[in-house]
Amino acid sequence: MASPKSSNYYPKIISAIWLVFVAGLLALILYVYAVSINFLNLFGELPDFRALENPRSILASEVYSEDNVLMGKYFLENRSPVYDRRDLSQNLIDALIATEDIRFEEHSGIDFKGSFAVIYYKLTGKQDRGSSTLTQQLARNLFRTRTDLNKGLLSSVPGLRMLIIKTKEWIMAIRLERSYSKREVLLMYLNTVDFGSGAFGIKSAAKTFFNKAPKDLKLEESAVLVGLLKGPSYFSPVKNPQRSLARRNTVIDQMQKYGFIQPEEAEQAKNTQIALNYHVENQNTGMAPYFRTELGKFLLRWCKENGYNLYEDGLKIYTTIDSRMQRYAEQAVQEHMSKQQKLFTSYWKGRQPWTNKDGTTIKGFLETQIKLTDRYKSLDSRFEGNQDSINYYLHKKIPMKVFTWEAPGEKEVKMSPLDSLAYYKRFLNTGFMAMNPLNGHIKAWVGGNNYKYFKYDHVKQGRRQPGSTFKPVVYLAAIDNGYSPCYEVMDVPVTFASSDGQPPYTPDNDDKVFSGRSFNLREALAFSKNTVTAHLVQKLTPQKIVDYAKRLGFSSEIDPVPAVGFGTSDVSLYEMCGAYGTFVNNGKWTEPVYLTRIEDKNGNLLLNFVTKSRDVISEETAYLMVHLLKGGTEIKGGTSYYGLRFRHKLKNEIGAKTGTTSNFSDAWFMAITPDLVCGVWVGGENRSIHFRSAAYGQGNKLALPAYGLFMQKVLADKSVPINTGPFPKPTAPLSVEIDCAKYNNAGIASDSVNQEQMLNPDIKLDEGI
Repeated sequence: MASPKSSNYYPKIISAIWLVFVAGLLALILYVYAVSINFLNLFGELPDFRALENPRSILASEVYSEDNVLMGKYFLENRSPVYDRRDLSQNLIDALIATEDIRFEEHSGIDFKGSFAVIYYKLTGKQDRGSSTLTQQLARNLFRTRTDLNKGLLSSVPGLRMLIIKTKEWIMAIRLERSYSKREVLLMYLNTVDFGSGAFGIKSAAKTFFNKAPKDLKLEESAVLVGLLKGPSYFSPVKNPQRSLARRNTVIDQMQKYGFIQPEEAEQAKNTQIALNYHVENQNTGMAPYFRTELGKFLLRWCKENGYNLYEDGLKIYTTIDSRMQRYAEQAVQEHMSKQQKLFTSYWKGRQPWTNKDGTTIKGFLETQIKLTDRYKSLDSRFEGNQDSINYYLHKKIPMKVFTWEAPGEKEVKMSPLDSLAYYKRFLNTGFMAMNPLNGHIKAWVGGNNYKYFKYDHVKQGRRQPGSTFKPVVYLAAIDNGYSPCYEVMDVPVTFASSDGQPPYTPDNDDKVFSGRSFNLREALAFSKNTVTAHLVQKLTPQKIVDYAKRLGFSSEIDPVPAVGFGTSDVSLYEMCGAYGTFVNNGKWTEPVYLTRIEDKNGNLLLNFVTKSRDVISEETAYLMVHLLKGGTEIKGGTSYYGLRFRHKLKNEIGAKTGTTSNFSDAWFMAITPDLVCGVWVGGENRSIHFRSAAYGQGNKLALPAYGLFMQKVLADKSVPINTGPFPKPTAPLSVEIDCAKYNNAGIASDSVNQEQMLNPDIKLDEGI
């Protein structure tokens, strides 16, 4: 029988236990509440309900082609979200649940059973295991609980720091479970997690490691990716393949343990070697990197003006580029330029390609050029102008990778900075652009040889003399001022009188020969007769040519000098394509554009791009210009005739013009079809670097083939929407006769035909010229 003392003692113990329990419970409640409201700023902030309803994650902005192909991304973290569970393979979901949170469907954000198990394992010294649920991990990923939200006054106390972090994750996990369905939590988790190798989210991870969409992942591939969650670097299949294999098999064992797969499936999967298709995405990955760089300049300005972040907000950017044409353009440039580079290297073998006009080597060329580089400026600053130190490092050989046209596109070498500069100066460069002239939509944009090694864009950024490809501007001025395509001009010297201290100027033909025969305007443009261009410029005045160039959208400064018609002012390929597009588009200049619309991550329209256009010449004048340009591909001996019709066997209607500048520094080619304008430029980085022979350096040899290869590929692909028919005729009858044979049907010699017959009958000979 218990003594009275004992009888009184036990109730007190029970009361004390209850008191401690209640006090502890109240303290826990008060502690959790204090953390949730960040009492006295002791614990750091928690996201409010608005942030929970609209959690912000850093998403890559994606660039799409007109035919809806992903071209590339702008990102800080390479993360593209998956919005539908149907876009995930079931074995991926099963692997994740089996490995990371088997009671995911049962708990409400916190797995108390798992938490108590962790405490037990720690107390008994058994192997530790994680207790964080997927929802807790999601909270950690979304709200940076261990960095951004860990800034309270008590967060720096070692014993309290992790307790506060865990408490916040519990609170946010419960709130997330109340705000979202299990399916949404799962998707959000897979979109936020880091898989290593710069891949954030399952979509980027599947692309990086296996070049697949998440829904196409096999069982063993899903297990590899889920295995990465425990340690993206430690279990990387690239850096640590054996660890990755062991971890993958552990994931597969977990799937079997919990009944997601049968033992036979597990065994078969574990016996499969990891087969990667590994490719790390960066800003340059994807098609059209030069184009995306130019696009990015506009997007950064637009985002700044409209309160968006290009690298974090997951914008959807839809462009005018046709992925097929872009691919064919890149292939054509690669095929053509690799061949031309071999010729160029062979041509200058044993000699330096940087030469004066007289063919002598430019002295001190490399020494002058190196001073323009960032490397030299850095050394100059570091050594305070000490030339001995600077020269030491400029001549010091170091391992590096350099570009080559041979596969895989680069090679490892040991070069000094001066060696490297000389190596790259010996490369020919290029630019290629294709545009639909009817709406201004740019279809292909190749700014250079290789974006990784040649950053300078030769489509819009670069400006060079266009040579004879500028002559159509002169012919336009003539046609628009009453000249007919059949107007004839003698091939004789034309001299511009001296002015402004300049001596008289008499341009030569390319072959240095004046034949003395007459050429109508169509023939003259086809044969690119400089004398005829000079005659027209002299009659119309250089200033009028400049005025027409401005009508055609040229924004570059063009000097009104006698040589204006020979393309002596620097312009861009972008401007040239816009100008030629006017001829095809019935006299309406349309600004070349590359963007159609921008949407936010939820598909809401933010910007709908409207093309700018204006009528600048009549429909008839535009058609007559098309007729003139077709002469280059239809008249035997025309500068584009043999290259397009025989070498590349193109049979469709094409208008074209070649261009070559002094000393063959620049080679150009421009071409029009009913719904496509293309331009090609080829030349050295410096104007002093070029072929010195017409056999290699003219536009029809050095630039035209890139277009020919491109069109062969485009026309062979029946899925590419392109008009191969004839150019449409004007809606109204022509006011001039373009069949020049009709002016001479009485047997009169063509060079004795009255020139007044060749003009628009509504304009007198002396009017407008």
